[in-house]
Amino acid sequence: MTTRTSAPDTDGGTAASEDAVAILSAGTGRWLGLHAGRLDSPAGRAELPVTPRVKALLQLALLCRCWHRAAPDDIALKPVLAVVEHAWRQPDFPRLIAHSPDSARPFGLIWAALAPAGAVTDARRGMLDRLSADGYLKPRRKSPYLHLGTRFYAELAGVGHEMASYEELYARSSLARAHDLPVTELDVCEVTDTVFYLSDYGFRDIGLVAEARERALRVVERLTDHCVREGAWEYAAKLLLAQHCLGSDPLRTPRGAAALGMLTEVRSPDGSLPGKTARGRAPASATPQQYFRWAYQPTLVTALTTLLLAHRHHPHPVPTTAPPTARRTR
Repeated sequence: MTTRTSAPDTDGGTAASEDAVAILSAGTGRWLGLHAGRLDSPAGRAELPVTPRVKALLQLALLCRCWHRAAPDDIALKPVLAVVEHAWRQPDFPRLIAHSPDSARPFGLIWAALAPAGAVTDARRGMLDRLSADGYLKPRRKSPYLHLGTRFYAELAGVGHEMASYEELYARSSLARAHDLPVTELDVCEVTDTVFYLSDYGFRDIGLVAEARERALRVVERLTDHCVREGAWEYAAKLLLAQHCLGSDPLRTPRGAAALGMLTEVRSPDGSLPGKTARGRAPASATPQQYFRWAYQPTLVTALTTLLLAHRHHPHPVPTTAPPTARRTR
């Protein structure tokens, strides 16, 4: 894996963007280190609904996985990782995952895939065996989006599956058909997650031919402009990361600078993002417990984006020919 290099900076724009990324990354990471433990505390278990709390812990585990890969020696990772390790040691975590029938299987697969090293070995194996036995790791009637996510997490978990190749799944995705659609008709999470799964959050080449990659990048850039205009902070952060995963360098573009400037402007003095959008920010009267629920997800998303932008890596140049179709594993 090689570190991405930039062209010489002549106007200070890239340097300013890199400074903004470093400030956002340090602040959001610090805030999570101080506050993420609420998710697995007695107070958090009492005041937070089960399914959102489980989802929030899974998101935290994904952040730790990317953090450890990008900056394994970063001391700010330790308190955040400690929350994940403690949660995964709790024997009731699999039962909490099963609390919501609609999300039990996808959450179970993500829980198994993101388990910290050495954690819940028997319970993890049992979860994967159940998912295999009930056919969840087969295509069935999954939407292309769910199909893609299932393949991504099954591969992280090291479990056999019968999902189609990434090339096939991209061709069936909404992103592949979105280049001529208005931005208001696009689902930002579906677009960005498709990019994240294909590229493993930027740790591998996205596997698209140059023309397809450019079309996808134009969609992501149009969405970025729209979200900046709308003050959609969390979405803008996700779209910055998607640009990076598509091989672009958002630190060197006007739209990237605009999105970073917006995030820098709205961040709180403690490093957190005070809500998902300008219209949906935490009220000044929010208690610390209430503020945590407003700030947690946008702060985590911004932490993930700025972490990976601060440690920009690309495994190899964007391909100009189609990659070989990956085999399905069984």
